[in-house]
Amino acid sequence: MKRAISISIGSSKRDKSVEIDLLGQRVRLERIGTDGDMEKAARLFQELDGKVDAFGVGGADLSVVVDGKDYPLYSVRSMVRFIRHTPVVDGAGLKNTIESQLAQFIDEQLPGRLPLKRALITTGADRWGMTTSFLSAGYECTFGDLMFGLGLPIRLHSAGAIKRLASLVMPIAGRLPFAWIYPIGEKQEERKPKWESDYAWASVIAGDVHYIKRHMPPLLAGKVLATNTTTDEDVELFRRAGVASLVTSTPRLEGRTFGTNVMEAALVAVAGEGRALTHDELAELIVRVGMEPQLQQLN
Repeated sequence: MKRAISISIGSSKRDKSVEIDLLGQRVRLERIGTDGDMEKAARLFQELDGKVDAFGVGGADLSVVVDGKDYPLYSVRSMVRFIRHTPVVDGAGLKNTIESQLAQFIDEQLPGRLPLKRALITTGADRWGMTTSFLSAGYECTFGDLMFGLGLPIRLHSAGAIKRLASLVMPIAGRLPFAWIYPIGEKQEERKPKWESDYAWASVIAGDVHYIKRHMPPLLAGKVLATNTTTDEDVELFRRAGVASLVTSTPRLEGRTFGTNVMEAALVAVAGEGRALTHDELAELIVRVGMEPQLQQLN
């Protein structure tokens, strides 16, 4: 049996393991949270190195890739410093393939349901595939990189603005402690409603599930959420808030969707190349396994 393990700096309350079939191979997917402890994550990677088929880095990115330009996150990269044998991915490859068709999937699955094509995307830089998808589908977009990442009331509205921001900010932000810009561990469970007018303006709210939950208002009646890594508890929270439809970029497995890092690690495991896959290899494998976004009606 192949093993793809995500070691995450997120909450251990979200841990899960399942077994699935991919291209005739049995694969065990596991997610292990370290509650914000990056050194514990590093030691787990070291302990399991060479004993599993692929690693996923969960709860963080090794780098932010904007229009093909790589901006390293150095505090996160320290977590994988002990890995010598097992290929490791952070989900960026899957984000930039399967998520690049997310808006088109929504339009196909919900024809006529979105008279106003408006999307609030929590952070456009680290979901570049999602960003290009909504823009190419004709959505009016608000990108909340500065809002959700730094708490600044500055809204972006174009791919060019995101690229300019990334070129200015990421060389500095990439050297900051990751916890300064993204909720980790127990902070992922905190709710602080904010940016209510932006949530209300949008027909679709898209991006990282922890950013969406962290600032979402109590009511999101009729909204479409496009995200990933959702648990049963997340789905129930969205249902109570009145969310109409939940779209996840990866399949729902035994009550939850795993992060893109886990699913990319699973694809790396079944490919058996002993390395991360190229964009073209990943795109081809996604087609072969039939992986696509999923729609769940909540209200």
